[in-house]
Amino acid sequence: MKIVFLDVKTIGEDIDLSGYDKVGEVVKYDFTTPEQMPERIKDADVIVLNKAPVNEMTIGSAENLKLVCVTATGTNNLDKEYLDKHGIAWRNVAGYSTESVAQHTFAMLFYLLEKLSYYDAYVKEERYVNDTIFTHFAEHWNEICGKTWGIIGLGNIGRRVADIAKAFGANVIYYSTSGKNNQEGYTRVDFDTLLSTSDIVSVHAPLTAETENLMNKDAFAKMKPSAIFLNLGRGAIVAEQDIADALNNGQIAAAGLDVLCAEPMSAENPLLHIKDSKKLLITPHIAWASTEARTKLMDLVLKNIKDYFA
Repeated sequence: MKIVFLDVKTIGEDIDLSGYDKVGEVVKYDFTTPEQMPERIKDADVIVLNKAPVNEMTIGSAENLKLVCVTATGTNNLDKEYLDKHGIAWRNVAGYSTESVAQHTFAMLFYLLEKLSYYDAYVKEERYVNDTIFTHFAEHWNEICGKTWGIIGLGNIGRRVADIAKAFGANVIYYSTSGKNNQEGYTRVDFDTLLSTSDIVSVHAPLTAETENLMNKDAFAKMKPSAIFLNLGRGAIVAEQDIADALNNGQIAAAGLDVLCAEPMSAENPLLHIKDSKKLLITPHIAWASTEARTKLMDLVLKNIKDYFA
């Protein structure tokens, strides 16, 4: 069996992939363009990829190909109709990053909620040295306890965030983007109610026709001016010019974004102009990527390969 990794750099160089060598010949490429794919996979039995497009143009010449393994949950890059027509199986992986994304959600919230960028700078700039009193009150912050936390998308990750938020004493409500998700233990509300009543709003939904640009100018206008918004779903759920305007106009207090419409970030992104770290925190799509999550991901991909050929 020949296994070809097309974009192994998207997994990280610290993850042990030696288990794959025990089931077949392994070839690894850091990144692969669509133009490079036909030559690289022409004699592969299995291809492992994250973002590389899989369609007739890229895999049409792969006569031995039996299985396509995606190192992610999303499969938008697969032409499934073509794969089915040619008897090529595909597998993705779900549930590997729940703890990682939930933890990063709270890391982003605490950074913004407790004004940690300001207090870190205050000490490192030596303004605390010989200050007049032992506590510095220039920036005020609040507790999660007693606040209303609105979650958009109460799937595995959203539910985990809800459970932790509840442990902190938050009143958790949620909006189902599909209109079909009913979760015991939490109150489902309509979209406008969630926006207008929540002190914290976090997005953990997939990108669908219902969620694209869901958070737009109208949505931000309905939120509290003291609210913190967090997006750990997909970038295109948020209209980036609209959230930039909402932050600049004081319609919301702060935002934490781990995902953007274009990744890596576009030089034209309007959020680049907001330099106030108390107002905006952007991380480069790292919420899913704890060492434990990436290890679990690649263990599950290997299991998918073994199970298929068993």
